[in-house]
Formats: sequence, structure tokens, C-alpha cells
Amino acid sequence: MPLRLIFMGTPDFSVPTLLELVAHGQEVVAVYTRVPKPAGRGMKLQPTPVEQEARRLDIPVLTPTTLKTSEALAEFRAHNADAAVVVAYGMILPQSILDAPRYGCFNLHASLLPRWRGAAPINRAIMAGDAESGVMVMKMDVGLDTGDVAMAERIAITDAMTAADLHDALAPLGADLMVRAMGGLERGGLQLAKQSEDGVTYAAKIEKAEARIDWKRPARAVLRHIHGLSPFPGAWCEIASDGEPARIKMLRCEFVKGTGASGEVLDDNLAIACGDGAIRILELQREGKARMKAADFLRGTPLKAGARLA
Repeated sequence: MPLRLIFMGTPDFSVPTLLELVAHGQEVVAVYTRVPKPAGRGMKLQPTPVEQEARRLDIPVLTPTTLKTSEALAEFRAHNADAAVVVAYGMILPQSILDAPRYGCFNLHASLLPRWRGAAPINRAIMAGDAESGVMVMKMDVGLDTGDVAMAERIAITDAMTAADLHDALAPLGADLMVRAMGGLERGGLQLAKQSEDGVTYAAKIEKAEARIDWKRPARAVLRHIHGLSPFPGAWCEIASDGEPARIKMLRCEFVKGTGASGEVLDDNLAIACGDGAIRILELQREGKARMKAADFLRGTPLKAGARLA
């Protein structure tokens, strides 16, 4: 018999898991997501990506602002769910909610736990220079990503990968993993293992204050900083434009040979010297403008060798 599931998720990353659970015959009886937020030029309320897909699939959608009231718990219990699947929901689940489904709540986390528990595992893995990342299905407890792990999949992180690239690789990988985990739960064969006490790290939320590029760092650290924050919030620096500093987000780059003062432009194709080595900017974004290839940017804003980025 298919499982009766509550699905809890919010952003694009969550959508493939919802779709795959439905496609594989699991009974998703309700979807929980965050409340719509104003967006766009007209600041109209925009439902989350998960809500949009749930309504297309004709699944009931709930958008509570808290799960800590007796009313919220009663509503949650009324779904009579076998389990809840949680993928980037964005709200803390109290113990009463975790205990409500027959088999508990299962989270898809985008890291190789216990490394990068917390809010920004994809960004932090790239920024730290990690060689690999992955997804794990974990039975949730009240700790921060401390629950027992059921299944995992790994993926290599290359220096060419941005946070968006890794996000897009992990989302379908995680969807497949959760489908297999729920299949195991349905058959009574899902096994859980305690997380290791060694290697625990925390993926703190990305703060805008850490987005400024420090060209004094080695080239690989600069490249991983840029890629780990691409496309949001975007690692940035300032260039002189018509005598005034202009903020530019750097979104994609590659290693090149070259040496010079930190932040120095080394050629006419946006090779930039770092504290050790150099990178070439491939994609960037002016403040308030769309992202563009570096070649297109240079046609409107030539940066000659010897210029400095701050």
C-alpha cells in the first residue's frame, strides 16, 4: 500500500522530490509550504514554487505561520499521515509535530552529514573548497540536522561548479533518494544509522557582509568564494566607472596563469591577480542589471591592464 505522506517544502529545490513521490505512487495528502510573499514590479503575492506545483497536482496546500499551537498540531494530526517528507521547508518543527506521523518525519538535507548541518550547506561546501557534497535522508529530531541517517548519495564538486550548478545537480539526486527511502519505509526495510560525532561543521546562513571579494586571498579561495555565492547573494567588488566606484557581482570565473598586485587587471579579457595566482572573470552583473558574459561587459566598460579592482 502507498504511504500517506505530508510534504513540507518551499523553494525550487523541493519541487523535484514532490513530483517524484507523486509519480511513484505515494499518496501525498497535504502540502505544507511558506506563506506567499510579495514579489515583482507590482509586488503581488507570489506562491512558493512548491505551492504552485501542489495546486497543479490538486493537492491541498496549507501555509501556517507557526506549527507550535494546539490548533496547528490538531490540523497536522488530522491528515493521519504515515510520514512527513521535509525538503527545505524553512520552519522549525516542534517535537509534537515530529511525533505526529506514524513513522515520523524525514528530511532531505543537501550535505554529507554531519558536515554542514544548517541553513546553507551548498554554499558553504563550495566556499570551503570541499571536493564532494551530496544528499542524505535523515529521520528528524529536535536537533539541528542531528537525526539518524537512512540513505546518502555523493557528488564531486569541481572548481567550475557554482552554487546554482550544485543546487541543480543535487535536487534530482535528492528526489530519487527520497523516493527510494520512502519505498524502503513502505516495505518495512528502511534502516537508520547514528551520525558520527566526528567532523561536525555548521553551514551558517550567508550574510551579505561576507560577500565582498578579498583579492589578497589565493586564486582558488577567491574562485570558490565567487562560485559559492553565485548567483545569490553574489560575491562583489568595486571598479572605477566614470570616476565613481561601481559595484559589480562576479558570478563565474576560471583559473589563468598570471601574477600581479592583488586585484590588478592583467589583460584586456578580465584576468585578475589574486594574492597567489590569478582568475579570469567569465560572467558578472552590474548592480540593478541582468547578468552578462564578461565579453559583453567589456564592450561597454573596457578595463585595461593595470586597472585595479577593490
